[in-house]
Amino acid sequence: MPVKPLPIGLDNFEKIRTKGYYYVDKSLLIKELLDKKGEVNLFTRPRRFGKTLNLSMLRYFFEKPVNSVSRKYLFEGLKIMDAGKKYTSEQEQYPVIMLTLKSAKQKDYSDAFGRIKEAVAEEYQRHAEIMDGLKLVSDQKLFYEIMSRTAEDESYLIALKFLSQCLHEYYGKKAIILIDEYDVPLENAYYEKFYDSMVDFIRSLFGSAFKTNEHLEFAVITGCLGISKESVFTGLNSEYFGFTQKEIKDMLLFYQRDKQMDTMKVWYDGYRFGDTEVYNPWSSINYVDRLLSNKDAFPTAFWGNTSSNSIVKKLIYGANDSVQDEIETLLNGGTIEKKVIENIVYEDIEASQDNLWNFLFFTGYLKQESRRMEGVNHYITMAIPNYELLYIYENTIENRFQETIKVQDLELFYHAMLEGKTEIFQQELTVQLQKSIRYMDNQEIFYHEFLLGLMANLKTYVVKSNRKAGAGRYDICIHSRNVSVPPVILKSKVAKK
Repeated sequence: MPVKPLPIGLDNFEKIRTKGYYYVDKSLLIKELLDKKGEVNLFTRPRRFGKTLNLSMLRYFFEKPVNSVSRKYLFEGLKIMDAGKKYTSEQEQYPVIMLTLKSAKQKDYSDAFGRIKEAVAEEYQRHAEIMDGLKLVSDQKLFYEIMSRTAEDESYLIALKFLSQCLHEYYGKKAIILIDEYDVPLENAYYEKFYDSMVDFIRSLFGSAFKTNEHLEFAVITGCLGISKESVFTGLNSEYFGFTQKEIKDMLLFYQRDKQMDTMKVWYDGYRFGDTEVYNPWSSINYVDRLLSNKDAFPTAFWGNTSSNSIVKKLIYGANDSVQDEIETLLNGGTIEKKVIENIVYEDIEASQDNLWNFLFFTGYLKQESRRMEGVNHYITMAIPNYELLYIYENTIENRFQETIKVQDLELFYHAMLEGKTEIFQQELTVQLQKSIRYMDNQEIFYHEFLLGLMANLKTYVVKSNRKAGAGRYDICIHSRNVSVPPVILKSKVAKK
């Protein structure tokens, strides 16, 4: 059995390459960037799709060596080294600014802004050796103030542009700017109710760094959604985020778990970026790691544990009858069609129900089956990508159902059931079914679980499910600890009409 560990939770390219972790070669992303020559390149991908690791790779490829210590050895054996001198000659030629905003998830604007200031200060500290080489005392003073977090708040609006200017002056080469998970502070600010303040800051920070910045060589930005309705950013569809079918097959063969290819496909495949279909890399690696301990290990929703799934909750918890029907269609393997809103941003979530469907699509909770154009508008036929996402939807629905049951008065329903009043029981059950979002609509297991959920408030009764009794097995049995009270046995069957 190979001994290479899987890089679960690791996003530092140098560590993965030097510590012998299994690495899926994405180095041709460098070639794509150099070929397309975009000045500000935006990659929008769902969370945990390898964005941070790819930016780390770009940093180590392009960045001028610190203390003259070359890191070219990190790329030995990777595809970019066979791409030609046109690309390898760019290695270690530029100063690089790399900023991640993924930890700016605080409860108020002051704390979130403070975390961004810390991240900027840490990047200044990484380049502290250039401060003494700055020609102007005023530049040295501002550099030190930002690095020590004593600068005025307004100074952080130009912090990236100023650092690129300092690096350009010191090295005689324009800077590359890499921004990771730019929209995490915006998403957080939206849900914590200080979105306007945060979006104003981010737009100012990026405006100075990316518009008419003569010190910029090029920039790469990653996030889940587009940045704004402006056109300064070049949106790219690349196969270098996520794992391709071949990369998954190669990994399973490497770890001698290729018999699980079909399971891997139905659980973690289904995403499409440009013309390439890809697997969720986070979930794929976690499942392979589980298979190493047990070759028959069951898959699970690894990706669901990395996110609050707030957008799915917003859709399901606020679903009207029309949306409820669409959710049921998706959960039963069908598709829905929606108009595409290409430049959607967080402030648009509440504007319409169609916007919410677009958020689900762009953040990876739905996939594209087909696309058509009508007039000037694009329409996408969407479906749930795989079993992992189906699990997340179903689990969210179940949680919503349980929360609803806890606050409902079901005394009439319970009384009719315990007294054998079948007509009233049927009427009350129909009311509950009409309120619910039905999934697996043609399977008995849904109704079995639905009935179990309705029994949650029967505090003085014991509810048992799917147990052997006598010569058979019941679906649900409800009985009192008082043996003089008759028990209730429920059997669910699905009728054809």
